[in-house]
Amino acid sequence: MHEMSITQSVVDAIVSRLGSQAVRSVRLEIGRLSGVVPDSVRFCFDVVCAGTSLQGAELEIDEPPGRAACRDCGVEFGIDDPILLCACGSANVEVLAGRQLRIKSVEVV
Repeated sequence: MHEMSITQSVVDAIVSRLGSQAVRSVRLEIGRLSGVVPDSVRFCFDVVCAGTSLQGAELEIDEPPGRAACRDCGVEFGIDDPILLCACGSANVEVLAGRQLRIKSVEVV
């Protein structure tokens, strides 16, 4: 489960930036095409936060949809499935959004 190491990296990044300052909440953005399972991150969050300045912090996750553009027909379309296929049948698509994984905000006490 790579979500454990991803969650650990998020917590480490926040602790390195804020030190021992108590954190009330963390908001993440996990795109639907990122390959990261938000429910797994939620499960790991409390475990990884134990004993840190994030212990007891609330986790909020935004899950923006994917967007892609077909290089063959030029159509831009929404996609939430990792199988990147345009309605025209082409797999020659460019992902425009949905792969992001970032810390959007951190609220301190």
